[in-house]
Amino acid sequence: MRKYKIMNKIKLAAFASHSGSNLQAIIDNIQNGKLNAELVAVISNNSTAYALERARLANIDTFHISSKTHPNEIDYLNTILNILESKKVDFIILAGYMKPIPAEIINKYYNRILNIHPALLPKFGGSGMYGMNVHKAVIESKEKISGATVHIVDEKYDNGKILYQESVNVDENDTPETLAEKVLQIEHKIYSKVIKLISEGKIVL
Repeated sequence: MRKYKIMNKIKLAAFASHSGSNLQAIIDNIQNGKLNAELVAVISNNSTAYALERARLANIDTFHISSKTHPNEIDYLNTILNILESKKVDFIILAGYMKPIPAEIINKYYNRILNIHPALLPKFGGSGMYGMNVHKAVIESKEKISGATVHIVDEKYDNGKILYQESVNVDENDTPETLAEKVLQIEHKIYSKVIKLISEGKIVL
C-alpha cells in the first residue's frame, strides 16, 4: 500500500459505453473548479455513445476503439495504450464502460483504474450486475439500504479495493427505476469526491 503522490493537476482518461452521466458530472466539477483535474481523453467501444458527444462539447479528445475499428486484439490493446501514454494519463476512470479491461492495461495502471458501482459492494457485484439489473436485485432481496461504491479495478468484476461508499434508503414503494435515480445522484457526487481525495494524496492506494 502506498499513498499516491500529490499532484497539481491529475490527468484522467475516461472509458464509457453509453450516456456518460457520471462523466458529465466530472466534467462539470472540473469546469467549475471543484475538481483539480484534467480530462485528457474519452475512449468508447460504442461509436454512438452520448459520452463521446459530452466530451466533444467540452473540447476533450475522443476515441472510438472497438473490435470493429481494431479487429486484431494486439492492435486494439496497443492503440489504447498508446493513447494513454501519449496523453500522460495518471488515472483511468470507468463511466459505464461495458467491456472488460485487458489485463495488460490493468497491470500497467495497477491501482490507478477506478470504477463506480451502483450498489454497496461486495453485495450485488460481479458478472451481470450492472445497470437496472443491480437495482432489481436489491429490491427483490428486500434490502433496506443501497448506494454506490467507488473501487479499484482488478481482473475480476467489482472485486477491487473499496475506496468510498455512500448509502440511500430503499423505501417500500421504490421501483428499480426510482432506486436508480436515488443512487445516481450519489454517484454524481462521490466519484468526483474520490478523485479529489486522490489528487490531494488523502486516499491510500
